Amino acid sequence: MRQCAKCGKGSKMVGARRLLRAHYNPVNWTRKYPNIQWATIDGKRVRICVACIKSLHKAPHKVVRATAKASV
Repeated sequence: MRQCAKCGKGSKMVGARRLLRAHYNPVNWTRKYPNIQWATIDGKRVRICVACIKSLHKAPHKVVRATAKASV
């Protein structure tokens, strides 16, 4: 099945509305697939979505959390 190995994003059913002479015509449902590509992560070839590929190339943000605990 076409599904991202990292986030689990898969296909979804969407309905289209076609405009014809100022009236919307609800046409049949179609299946939309995510943009899945082969990528190498940690030496393994996996199929992941492009959104996950883009997030892999970004530098991780460092979160600085202040602790309220007093050292005694």
